[in-house]
Amino acid sequence: MIARRCCRRRGLPFSTSFHTRFPEYLHARSGVPLTWTYAWLRRFHAAASCVMVSTPSVEAALRARGFTNIKRWSRGVDTGLFRPRDKSFLPYRRPISLYVGRVAVEKSIEDFLCLDLPGTKVVVGEGPQLLQLRRRYPAAVFVGVKTGEDLARHYAAADVFVFPSRTDTFGLVLLESLASGVPVAAYPVPGPLDVIDGSGAGCLDEDLAAAVGRAMGISAEVCRAHAETYSWENSARQFLGNLQPVA
Repeated sequence: MIARRCCRRRGLPFSTSFHTRFPEYLHARSGVPLTWTYAWLRRFHAAASCVMVSTPSVEAALRARGFTNIKRWSRGVDTGLFRPRDKSFLPYRRPISLYVGRVAVEKSIEDFLCLDLPGTKVVVGEGPQLLQLRRRYPAAVFVGVKTGEDLARHYAAADVFVFPSRTDTFGLVLLESLASGVPVAAYPVPGPLDVIDGSGAGCLDEDLAAAVGRAMGISAEVCRAHAETYSWENSARQFLGNLQPVA
């Protein structure tokens, strides 16, 4: 808000980006009507030279809510760090179903934890629901926040990556999993639809357990090849092309 105010006072063009479905998060936590928050966001972004979004689904959703100055800005993944590795890093009973992300209500993580799946469920991350879910699902393994090489090893050691969120605008964790050679199981919603649908690198289904079962049979080679189509070079080129020069 401060940066926006400074630019407007000086007559300088500026861009914004839409990363997070805050209206849905607020609604899930407190019941604030979506129309109220989207009205505020629409007013905030309307002053920008462009609003950058990561996927066609997000663009369509925002246009339906009256946003107009939209341009695409995709994401990239570090394919050097996130790559197929030895799966023996995790000593748990297989198959291993992995979740990586914030442990919070808007991520619908309980949709994953309540599934009747063979093997072991592993959760990487922290958040306000962590203690509650640890007590409720003692069979799941909660390992806390991981970064760098440690995070990359956790990804690569899994057999399937489960992404239960219905509110993410993209889900960079999807690319990190695929780059690690691990297939994705998710709902057919914006984010997974844009990254996974039609790629053969994962399964999308309203029956999340069925999606997990089918995803298990996808090869690491297919996942890796799809992840490699998301380069940081392309992401940077899109970003720079969206900027409006200041005289």
